[in-house]
Amino acid sequence: MSCCLLEFCRVQELKTVKGFLYQEQKDDPPEEENNQTAENELTWDTSDWESAWDNHDVKEDDTTTATVVEEESTEQSAPWLQDCVVSLSPCSDLLVVAREHRAVFLSAKWRTDDSGREEMTLAVSWTGTLNTEEGECVSSVICIPLASQKRSSTGRPDWTCIVVGFSSGCVRFYTENGVLLLAQLLNEDPVLRLKCRTYEIPRHPGVTEQHEELSILYPTALVTIDGFSLFQSLRACRNQVARAAAAGSEVIQPPPLAYKKWGLQDMDTIVDHSSVGIMTLCVFDQMKNASILGGFHASVKGSPPAMSQYITVGGGPYTGFYYAIEGSSQPLLSHVALAVASKLTSALFSAASGWLGWKNKNEEEPAQKQKPKVEPATPLAVRFGLPDSRRHGESICLSPCNTLAGVTDDFGRVTLLDLARGIAIRMWKGYRDAQLGWVQVSERRGERDSSPSTPLPRRHAQFLVIYAPRRGILEVWGTQQGPRVGAFTVGKHCRLLYAGYRLMGVNSVTSQGWQLHTQQVCLLDPTTGALRTVTVPFHLALSDKKSERAKDMHLLKRLTTILRSREVEPDILENEAKSVLLDIKHPAIKKQALESLLSNKNAPVSCLTNITRALHDSLKEQDPEAVDQALLQLCSSQLKLLQLYTDIQQLHSAAADTEACSEALESLVGIEEELSQVGPTLQRYAQLTVRPCVSFAQDSPNSPLPAHAFLSQLECTEDGEVRVIRRTDAEWNQLGSFLFWGCLCGESPLHRVCDTLQQTGISPHQLLSLVLSVWLHREKEVLKNPAGSVRKLHTLLIALSNMKGAVDESWDPQSISPWWQQVRCACVQSHSAAASLLAAMVAHRAAKASITILADSKLHSEWEAVSLELEQWAVCVRQLEDLLALQTLLWAPPPKGTAGGAPSQCSVKTLLEGGRGGIADSVSKWVFRQDLAPERLKEILQTKKEKGGEDGSKQQEEGGGEEEEEKERNQEDTDPNRTAELLAAVCQRFPDSLSADLLFAHCCWEYVVQWNKDPEEGRYMCLAVKHLKLVSSPHIQLGISSMMWSTFIVKRISAAAFLMEKVGKAPKDRLCRRDVGMGDKATTSFLASSIQLLQILMEADSAVEEVPPPELCVEEVWCGAEGPASIAELALEQKGVHYPLVQHHCLLASLLHAAMTFSLKVKPLSLFDSKGKNAFFRDLTTIQLMPSGDVDPGLVSLRQEFLLHLLTGWVQAIDDAPGSAPGASSTPLPTNGPRADWWPSMCLELGSLLQVNPDILRRHLVCELYNQGLDLRAEEVMLEVEDKDVLGSQLLVLTGQRLSYSLLHSQSQTQAAMELLARLPPTLCTWLKAMDPSELRCPLVPLAQISRLVSHLIEILPENHGQYSLALHLLEAVEVLIMED
Repeated sequence: MSCCLLEFCRVQELKTVKGFLYQEQKDDPPEEENNQTAENELTWDTSDWESAWDNHDVKEDDTTTATVVEEESTEQSAPWLQDCVVSLSPCSDLLVVAREHRAVFLSAKWRTDDSGREEMTLAVSWTGTLNTEEGECVSSVICIPLASQKRSSTGRPDWTCIVVGFSSGCVRFYTENGVLLLAQLLNEDPVLRLKCRTYEIPRHPGVTEQHEELSILYPTALVTIDGFSLFQSLRACRNQVARAAAAGSEVIQPPPLAYKKWGLQDMDTIVDHSSVGIMTLCVFDQMKNASILGGFHASVKGSPPAMSQYITVGGGPYTGFYYAIEGSSQPLLSHVALAVASKLTSALFSAASGWLGWKNKNEEEPAQKQKPKVEPATPLAVRFGLPDSRRHGESICLSPCNTLAGVTDDFGRVTLLDLARGIAIRMWKGYRDAQLGWVQVSERRGERDSSPSTPLPRRHAQFLVIYAPRRGILEVWGTQQGPRVGAFTVGKHCRLLYAGYRLMGVNSVTSQGWQLHTQQVCLLDPTTGALRTVTVPFHLALSDKKSERAKDMHLLKRLTTILRSREVEPDILENEAKSVLLDIKHPAIKKQALESLLSNKNAPVSCLTNITRALHDSLKEQDPEAVDQALLQLCSSQLKLLQLYTDIQQLHSAAADTEACSEALESLVGIEEELSQVGPTLQRYAQLTVRPCVSFAQDSPNSPLPAHAFLSQLECTEDGEVRVIRRTDAEWNQLGSFLFWGCLCGESPLHRVCDTLQQTGISPHQLLSLVLSVWLHREKEVLKNPAGSVRKLHTLLIALSNMKGAVDESWDPQSISPWWQQVRCACVQSHSAAASLLAAMVAHRAAKASITILADSKLHSEWEAVSLELEQWAVCVRQLEDLLALQTLLWAPPPKGTAGGAPSQCSVKTLLEGGRGGIADSVSKWVFRQDLAPERLKEILQTKKEKGGEDGSKQQEEGGGEEEEEKERNQEDTDPNRTAELLAAVCQRFPDSLSADLLFAHCCWEYVVQWNKDPEEGRYMCLAVKHLKLVSSPHIQLGISSMMWSTFIVKRISAAAFLMEKVGKAPKDRLCRRDVGMGDKATTSFLASSIQLLQILMEADSAVEEVPPPELCVEEVWCGAEGPASIAELALEQKGVHYPLVQHHCLLASLLHAAMTFSLKVKPLSLFDSKGKNAFFRDLTTIQLMPSGDVDPGLVSLRQEFLLHLLTGWVQAIDDAPGSAPGASSTPLPTNGPRADWWPSMCLELGSLLQVNPDILRRHLVCELYNQGLDLRAEEVMLEVEDKDVLGSQLLVLTGQRLSYSLLHSQSQTQAAMELLARLPPTLCTWLKAMDPSELRCPLVPLAQISRLVSHLIEILPENHGQYSLALHLLEAVEVLIMED
């Protein structure tokens, strides 16, 4: 609650700003500019500045004066900002830094820092040159935010206009993007200062409503532009620029600016000004002025005239007061020089300033001679001033209430002026080159003691902010005669930025309900780029008589300092805090001090108790009517809670009681048997949950609960009862551990703790919630000794249920008890499966005992009482037993090398909310994490079916006996057999929810979802299809296939088809990644899986009519599951598919797969007619118009060419040895990939679907196999060829090429071969020489294979064939060669 300096923004890229503004002086400091030689390019610029200094026409104010720093050699980066003109928008969203003719605009941007917190920064949004006349420089800048005219606006600006004054006298207006809107030459002297006044809501009736205006100060003139006229002109210009940039429309003349121009007289020099606004004299002052000016007989008007007041500072006099009577000067109307950014030219016109138009470069000389007309000024004489011949004013800063002003001078003084009386009322000295600003603070509601019926108006306080750069200090002073309320050391090169105005374009109507987010005073530090604002609380403006609150705030601050110190002794802390608390007078601050003391982490409990008791006693001694009852009640309630904290601590340090009530002992009979049944599963679960993990000491559940945390979680009601406040789970568990963990461990007297808590009035239901929270949270400690922990929990539950208000006395056993329902809710919601089961078993027995006692007292019968409550408990226990088995399975670690991932934790509630497929969904995620093969999963499920329930229980018992052995052998226990046993045990517990079809369906969907997350893992898609194949029900197969196709497959297949159609061949990896979303290899695998999926879909569609749809059942105890439908249920709801459309898509997928596998050139969609193309990628359930009848021969030719290339690609991919001996058996081919043995048969199937003659394909395959040297495979295919004549002619050529290579082209030609060639018939010899063996991919073939081929030729060709004799000659030649070999 003291004055503070807060950073709210940070300026980025300050080096970039400096580098742009000082481009010509990167090697020289800014002060050396006047020492440049005549040859320097910037000589003209230097002369302008020098002439300005010599003539004293321009005396720059504190925003433009360069501070001479002698130590600049050591600090070259900081003082550069003092040479620049700086202006910050009052909304802090735009900063302008200008120097000479360059300017940089920085706009607000939000970013997230390293800690995740949003922070605002100012980053460079535009840089450029602003001058249009040679030699002119920027002398003043102001940023005016313009209000939005939209009804939905809440006070944020629509856009910000940058107004720039130049040394040439011209004033130009720019957008945030540096686009020139309009320019105005109002006077030929340099612009000294630009200031703005915007609308403010009158604080109370009687205050004159001020109009908006922009004032421009020249050395001898003052121009004021009406705010409404300026607002309309700027909006029109901006709209026109936007239209011209978009469509190049014609220039529309905006409305003219209305301004007044006053010639300021009777002052030697003027350097700064303030426009106070319109004021009206009171009647007495009017009569006094009339009598002084007009004498005794002067007449006085009935109404005093309205006057505009202007204050100027400079020399001779030091301060001047000007009054311009309204109506004495008519406003001047100027035509606006509009600049429109053209699409063909740059956004800024490079032309001389003028208000009637823009000149071109070739018109430069005439334009310089003919300057635009400047209106003459209306003379305005100074009414009075503050004469001081030696003192020269430097700047003036007007207060927000327009009644005070701060003035700086060259003597290092700051003077406070009362503008209404025209006198100096205060002066500070020792502030040379000071920069001023104002902060106005409003009183908060409720700070003044007043009756609610007559609320007093809110008060406002004015604080003067003075920045002394010579001393590097920022001070805040209360006005008018107030003390210094704040001082900060900030550095010697900062800039104090004070706007003094807010949004333009606001009036009394549009400002209703707005919250204007503006900063009053900002301090810019150029060394760090930080923008900080001054925050002053209102109470610092109060006088000494009313400063009790300030004194109390000082004491509160002192107490805060003491509490923050960690080295203070407890006795000293107690004495100091006690004295401070008793000295504070204000009840609200005293309450705040007590709360801060009680929330301190370091204060011991005894100290807190003594201080609170002392304060309580002092309040009791005071007059009851004068005591604040809320504070007294706080003290008494906190004393009660501190006493409770101390009592619980003492009880935990006492010895535990060993007595147990007979009721508890009787109801625990048989618990050992139940524990022995679930013992092996509990032991297995405990082994799997013990994993190494990182934890912090302060987060440990065994760490003691500090007093401040205890007090923050409990509160006293008005009735004196204690109520627990539910906060975070961690705090709740910590409080529960503090109260009850000692009881559950047997280290604390359980009944005494319960009695103590009961006396405080805490609700038993809240205590029960705390007990269950601790029990479920500390599961690992509970499982170390489950039998002992169960007994303690049972005793504690009995003790709590016997408390008053726990179990309703009027409870009927045939209805559900809220007390035991609370236990069930906690158990079914918890993820701690083992602790939940133990708690449910204990509570079940306790509830049963309670019901039995109640029944005996009412019925006196020997019959066992049956109630709805016990039925609920039986279901709950069975559900938790199932959950324990399932969670044990899910905790099983995955084998090394798999994807792994965090095991999913579930509760009974999550399983019920997950719907009927929630359990199968959890197991399917586990199957994926374990990377369990579909065949292995099928084997486990079949084994489970074959073995009965008895075998399952034997497995569990045997597993429990082997636990110790396995723990010694391997802690992680990743044995596949143990994992299979766990899965089989879970499936036996869930025979319906984990039926084979349901589990395979969920596994299929899980794998395809994981594949969709990472399409590069094509293996996931393959496994999804494998799981789908194992589903026995065609109805489920059909539905899941249809859902997979529409959800995941069709988009990627269509992308692959259109991409291949576009490039005309199998696309490369980069294109596949761009369009399909995966690499080329992954795309090939994806297409193969898609073909299998569509084939499954067709088979399921064919078989669906022969088999009735399956009935999906669920176990009796899980029949209450409500949630999303399972995958199987969704599958059964799917519509049937149109078989020909599925076959049509399967055909396309096969073509795409073949093209990708063998890198073939093809446009797949071009292989189909218009009907076929239109049918692609439609919904499979719709009936589409499919291709029928004969196909265009051109299409058939394209299809045949593609299939022939496919067969050629497959033959080339086979890796058989080319020179294998005849009769050798063929090497077996793989089942997948480009060398798979099913490619020829698939090609023939495609041929029949595409209406291509299959015999042509078989003949081509035979020729290609012989061409590759694979004679044995060729002979197998040859048997299926129908047209033997054509095949014989083709093979005859191939035989001739082989023989030609052996006789003519072989490297090792024998003499026998040459003699044979000479003996051959001339026709055969000529024919062999015409053969081209280069067409053979495997020309070097053994003679035995050639002989075998010729023999087949003789068999194939009929005797009347034209080339039969040629085949006989070939046979003779080959036999001779063989004999001679």
